[in-house]
Amino acid sequence: MVKSLGSDNHSGIHPEILEALIQTNYGHSPSYGTDELTEEVYKIFKSHFGEKAETFFVFNGTAANVLSIKCFLKSFESVLCAADSHLNLDECGAPEAISGCKLIPLPSPEGKITVDQCREALIRLGDQHYSQPKMVSITQPTELGTLYSYEEMKALSQFCKENSLYFHIDGARFIHAAHQLNKSFKELTQDIGVDVLSFGGTKNGLLYGEAVIVFSKDKIRDLKFYRKQCLQLPSKMRFLSTQFKALLDRDLWRKISQKECELASYLAEKVASIPEVKVFQKVQANSVFVKLPKEWVKPLRNSHFFYIWNEKDWSARWMMSFDTEREDLDEFVNKILELRGES
Repeated sequence: MVKSLGSDNHSGIHPEILEALIQTNYGHSPSYGTDELTEEVYKIFKSHFGEKAETFFVFNGTAANVLSIKCFLKSFESVLCAADSHLNLDECGAPEAISGCKLIPLPSPEGKITVDQCREALIRLGDQHYSQPKMVSITQPTELGTLYSYEEMKALSQFCKENSLYFHIDGARFIHAAHQLNKSFKELTQDIGVDVLSFGGTKNGLLYGEAVIVFSKDKIRDLKFYRKQCLQLPSKMRFLSTQFKALLDRDLWRKISQKECELASYLAEKVASIPEVKVFQKVQANSVFVKLPKEWVKPLRNSHFFYIWNEKDWSARWMMSFDTEREDLDEFVNKILELRGES
């Protein structure tokens, strides 16, 4: 079967996670997170993210991001975020509709925002006519596959603390940040002062499920009520818990990330010598962003599906999944060479 390069949530379930689901399917268990397995997994999260970390499972990434905002902000407050962030472009307005808060998008040519940009956006504080900035949200890795360095993350967190802002990370692919930066989850969250993290599962081999990880003690009580109100409290919680146990307990997350990131670098290297294909973002996670001739798009997508990132310049995103293999990428590159008349 031809593998898609469209997204890392186009793949199936990682075999180890699927096996965990099968094993969890036997017998009965209490619901809504009161089962022994879920309690065990909460402890596993603490071992990875620190003792302050309190975990709340939800069904999808949109919910994780929206609840992260809703729990921390009042309706007259706003979030500073990257213009091309998932939060701003791909949530169908859910953050505004459900939290009532305003998003303030900042220019982000490499997917990242800076302390200086955030400082410039802190205007009209105390002005009752203006939505009040109260949170900085970053995507790590970014929507363009780039990474905030450890130092950049620390600087943003320090800026937030100095200005009484909350610091949120959209971490749908956070495993790649930890692996590529060679830092623990705790070092990238609790230790630098992150307030809340949307931690991804679905894009990392799970059937479904994300986690909201809260590090601010005064917000923990509220989140469980907001989760219920927002229709995100799973009844058979153990099936979410067992997937995250399989992902985290024996460092499966690191094996997945290592493979996907190596494959992204491999593909970028394979096309580097093809004049018509230009890699235009740093390859720092599990995606490759390229510009290619418009007339190549249809035949290439018929071969291995991928998404067009910007129809104005026909730039595209090629995404690796846990089951992508080098043979898949070699086949794809051969198709490109055919279009150049080299075969």
